[in-house]
Amino acid sequence: MNVSILGIPMDLGAGRRGVDMGASALRNAHLAGRLRALGHSVTDLGDVPVALPETLDKHTNAGLVFLEPILDACRATVERIAALPEDAFPVTLGGDHSVSMGTVTGNARRGGRGGERTGVLWVDAHTDYNTPQTSPSGNIHGMPVAHLLGLGDPRLAGLGGGWHVRPEDVVMVGIRSVDSRERELLREAGIKAYTMKDVDQLGITRVTEEALERLSAVPRLHVSFDADALDPGVAPGVGTPVPGGLTYREGHLLMELLSESGRVTSLDIVEVNPVLDTRNQTAEVMVGMAASLLGQRIL
Repeated sequence: MNVSILGIPMDLGAGRRGVDMGASALRNAHLAGRLRALGHSVTDLGDVPVALPETLDKHTNAGLVFLEPILDACRATVERIAALPEDAFPVTLGGDHSVSMGTVTGNARRGGRGGERTGVLWVDAHTDYNTPQTSPSGNIHGMPVAHLLGLGDPRLAGLGGGWHVRPEDVVMVGIRSVDSRERELLREAGIKAYTMKDVDQLGITRVTEEALERLSAVPRLHVSFDADALDPGVAPGVGTPVPGGLTYREGHLLMELLSESGRVTSLDIVEVNPVLDTRNQTAEVMVGMAASLLGQRIL
């Protein structure tokens, strides 16, 4: 497989500094080497240019903090990923989760297409389904799913040039922190979200099987993996930790089952914050998750 690594070193969408160094931390955890050892051809495309917060006024536009520079970075991300060939497998490294507005859209347009139907498996402690009107903070990393579905600010929702993800093509796994208005919007949209209660009751194998069945009609399947989906004891280096997350083995089993399905066409790894980490533990764990998705097996 031809794997293309692209960094988006952005922390403009988050409330805490540090995730802009996540892409570097993942590279330092030998991401490329691990994937090459699995037999993949790996090309590192470098990083999308992102403005530094220190050079900007913390300006809020229509309830959105740092809207313009986030738009710039997401547009650049769409262009870089859309230009990749059909046979590429993009692995995009955040950065905060707002980068997914660019990564998902770019992958839907990859190969010169205007926007192919794309399923999104959102592995996260949070649903990230706020809009500027419902967000308590104005931080855009809590809003990417809503904008990918066409809600919220028209500039962010317009990154796909009229293309949007369908609600039935989104499945969330690992959810355990949802704002009250977010919960209402999710129910209205009919998005399938597996909370940690569901994982506890059903087991990660059944959750994964049901998710893949729900997404069986999509020609492309994008996995967007936020490190805070894992329990903080497994992945401490995140800006918004929530106790009671996926265990180390649940995370790997999810990735292994997705790999065996042969359905996944692209991957995000986001919200790794080296400033809050211990000896790059979280980056190393997330590199292991990527390796499991891309074919690593115990035997």
